[in-house]
Amino acid sequence: MRLWSLHPRHLDTKGLVALWREGLLAQAVLHEQTKGYRNHPQLERFRALASPQNAIALYLRSVQQEADTRGYRFDASKIQPVKNTDVMLSVTNGQLEYEWEHLLRKLEQRSPENYAQAQRVERPQLHPMFTLTTGPIADWERPLGR
Repeated sequence: MRLWSLHPRHLDTKGLVALWREGLLAQAVLHEQTKGYRNHPQLERFRALASPQNAIALYLRSVQQEADTRGYRFDASKIQPVKNTDVMLSVTNGQLEYEWEHLLRKLEQRSPENYAQAQRVERPQLHPMFTLTTGPIADWERPLGR
């Protein structure tokens, strides 16, 4: 499961579809509608909020909006109702760098065109519900090869 701190616009088609599916899975976990993935580290930052269910719905809304922008049909009715749109999560610059490098590796392998575009990005945008702070990679992250 990967719930990117990066803006969904940076993802290729496969990445956006995977984010949608994984976000819906995260929503099911946070609503206790599934037995799997209950202890997944990617959910820690959502669980730390007063209303994790609202936060994941708001997160998914941005993913669905990016899909709409691209002309894809992600079923918005699968997103639980959002009660509060003032939810913000913070992400460190170390985490953002890690995620960007991770995404670049994925794009290099599966989407050369998207990889070439991403190489020209000076500063990747954040998912709309995130703010940037100074710090290292997140404690819940499980980096490969580190």
